[in-house]
Amino acid sequence: MEKVHNYYQNTIEAYTRRVDNLQKKIHLFGTIRLLIVIVAIINIWVLKDMDWKILAGIFLLYAIPFAVLMFYHSLLSNRKTYAEALIRLCSDELKGLNYDFSAFDGAPEKIDGEHSFSLDLDIFGNRSFFQSINRTVTHIGKELLINWLSNPLTNKADILKRQEAVKELSTLSHLRQHFYVTGTLQPGKKNDSRLLSDLSKLPAYFSKNLFWKTSVWLIPCFWLLAIIALGFNLIHPTVFSILFVLSFLIAYSKLKKINEIHNTVNKMEKIFATYARLMKSIEGDSYKSELLSDLSNKLICDNIAASQAVKKLSSHIGTMDQRGTLTAVLLNIFTFRDIRAAIAIEKWNQTYGKHIDQWFDALANFDALCSLSGFYFNHPDYMFPEIADSYFEMSGKALGHPLIPRNACVKNDISIEKNPWFLIITGANMAGKSTYLRTIGINFLLACIGAPVCAEKLSVYPAQLVTSLRTSDSLVSNESYFFAELKRLKMIIDRLKEGEELFIILDEILKGTNSVDKQKGSFALMKQLITYNTCGIIATHDLALGTLEEEFPNQIKNYRFEADITNNELTFSYLLREGVAQNMNASFLMKKMGITI
Repeated sequence: MEKVHNYYQNTIEAYTRRVDNLQKKIHLFGTIRLLIVIVAIINIWVLKDMDWKILAGIFLLYAIPFAVLMFYHSLLSNRKTYAEALIRLCSDELKGLNYDFSAFDGAPEKIDGEHSFSLDLDIFGNRSFFQSINRTVTHIGKELLINWLSNPLTNKADILKRQEAVKELSTLSHLRQHFYVTGTLQPGKKNDSRLLSDLSKLPAYFSKNLFWKTSVWLIPCFWLLAIIALGFNLIHPTVFSILFVLSFLIAYSKLKKINEIHNTVNKMEKIFATYARLMKSIEGDSYKSELLSDLSNKLICDNIAASQAVKKLSSHIGTMDQRGTLTAVLLNIFTFRDIRAAIAIEKWNQTYGKHIDQWFDALANFDALCSLSGFYFNHPDYMFPEIADSYFEMSGKALGHPLIPRNACVKNDISIEKNPWFLIITGANMAGKSTYLRTIGINFLLACIGAPVCAEKLSVYPAQLVTSLRTSDSLVSNESYFFAELKRLKMIIDRLKEGEELFIILDEILKGTNSVDKQKGSFALMKQLITYNTCGIIATHDLALGTLEEEFPNQIKNYRFEADITNNELTFSYLLREGVAQNMNASFLMKKMGITI
C-alpha cells in the first residue's frame, strides 16, 4: 500500500510543479500579447496619415505573432487544465485509500430492494461498493459496470478472460489515468450513443439528390462570377439583390430536413471530439490479453480508425452548430454551407454508421475495465480467485470486506466444497454474523465479475448469488415485513424449482413472526433447501437450528461468533469458530445500560 500511496503522491507533486511552470508561461505570453497590442496601436497612431496599404501591412505585422501567441496560450491552458484534473484524480484516489470515496459516483439511483443481492450487499448508493470502485467517465461505461455488478458472469471462460484483462490494464496506470482525465474534461450525456444510433437510422436525402450535390459546387462558382461582373459593372446592383434573395430562398428551402439532421447531434461537437480522443487512447496498442486486444481491434474496421471517423463527425457537427451566426448565414447563401454539412454528415453515416454500436461497445467495455483495474492497482494485496468447474465451491482463507479499513478488518475462512451444503452461523448481537455474510457475498461477487478479491486464497464456482439480509416492509405496496420476507424466500424456491444453480445467503430467517412459528418455519425451509441440492450460508440467533447438523451431518456445518464477557466487559474477537454459540449478550447489555431485566 505504501507503493500505491507514493505513486499518487509523486504524481501530484510532479504535476503541481508542471502547473506552476505552465502558469508562469501563460502569464509571460499574456504579457507579451498585451505589449504587442499596445505597440501596434502606438505604431498605427503615429503612422495614421500614411497610405492604407502600409497601415494594413503594419497591422498584419503585429496580428500574425499575436495570433500565434493566442494559439500557444490556448495550448498551454489546455495542458494546465489536464494537469489540474490529474492532480484532482490522484488526490481523490489518496482519499479513497483512506476509505473516503465521496468524490466518485455511487449510482444511488440503482438502489433496488427487489434485486437478488445488490441492496443487501450495499452495492449502490453513497458509501457503497460501486462508489469505491467506479472510475468510469462515460455514461455507457457506467451503465455497463452497473450491469456487471448486477448480473455477474456465470461462465468460467468469460471470467478468466476478464481477469487477464484486469491484470494487464492494472499495470498501465498512465493509460488509465489519461483515459479518466480525458473523459472528465468534457463529460458526455446519457443519450450520446443513442443519438448516434438514431443518426444512423436517418434516411439519406441530400447526398442522394443530384440537384443538391451539384448545387453546392455550382452556387459558389456562380456567385464568384456575379461578384466579378458587379465589380466591372456588367450587371446592375438590383439584379445582384434579386439573385441574393433567390439564393437565400433556395438555401433555406429545406430548413426542416436540415433541422432534423442537426437536432440529432445538436451541440455535441466537443463531446464527440472527446470520444475520439478516448478511442484513440485505446487503438493500436499491442495488448497481451485477449479481451483488451479484441476491444482495440473493434475500433479498427475496414482499415478505418474509429477515433479519426468520430473526430471527422465532430467537425461536421461543429459546422452545423454555427448556423445561427451572421457569418454562417452569409456563407450559407453564397456557398450552401448547411447543405454541404448535411451531405457530409449523411456520407459519414453511410460510411461509418454500421460501426457505431461496435465502437461504443468497445469504449464502454474499456471504460468499465479501467474501474476494475484501478481497483486492483489500489489493492495490491488482493488476489485473483480460482474458478471451479462444478457446482458448488466457495472455499477460501482470510476473507475480508473491501470497505472495512485494513487496520480494523478481521478476516475469516469459508469452506463449502460440495452440494448440498449449508453453513449455519449462530452468535450474539454485534458479534460479526452480518458482516461475515456480507464479506462472503461481496467477495463471491468480485470473483464472478473477474475482479480481485480480498482474500489470501479463494476458489469459487460462479453460481447465481441470491441474498436476504435486509428485507423491509412497504407502506406503498401495503406489505408487512413478514410478507416481504416470504416473497423473498418464495423467489428463491421458485428459482431452485426452475433448476438454477444458486448460492444463497440468508440472515435471520422469518424475523417477522413469533419465535415458535419462526423456529418451525426455519426448520422446514432448511430441509426444503437441502432437498434442492443447493448451497449457502444462514445466520441466526436461534440456537435450535444448530441441532440440524446432527440430523444432516453431511449437508450442514455449524459455526459461531462469540461475545466474550471478561471482568464485566463485553468483547468481540469477530473470529469464526466451529460449533454453536455459547454466549448471548442482550441481557448483559441491557443491564449495562441501566434497563431492568
